[in-house]
Amino acid sequence: MDNISFDDFMKVDIRTGRVVKAEPFPEARNPAIKMWVDFGDEIGVRKTSAQVTVHYTPEDLIGRQVMAVVNFPPRQIGKFMSEVLVLGVPDDAGAIVLVRPDKDTPSGGRMH
Repeated sequence: MDNISFDDFMKVDIRTGRVVKAEPFPEARNPAIKMWVDFGDEIGVRKTSAQVTVHYTPEDLIGRQVMAVVNFPPRQIGKFMSEVLVLGVPDDAGAIVLVRPDKDTPSGGRMH
């Protein structure tokens, strides 16, 4: 594993957001859900898709806080433009579990 400097870490802008809309993404190569995440006044609502269908339905995600990298360039996924990268970790079977604060926090709060 390569070490990075603290300055390198600070270049990655990870923020809390709240899912305000979610819907199935049947056109995706792998099962996924489209999400619209509100990161507060400074950043606003950004779109993403995530392969989280093992543990979540679109309805489960509405209102849920998530953590996401907000300063990656947008990425085209089929006909959908993903604007942020929602963070998750694999469970024992490899299915993604979303990362979120363990207490409610304001949308747009930056991780440090």
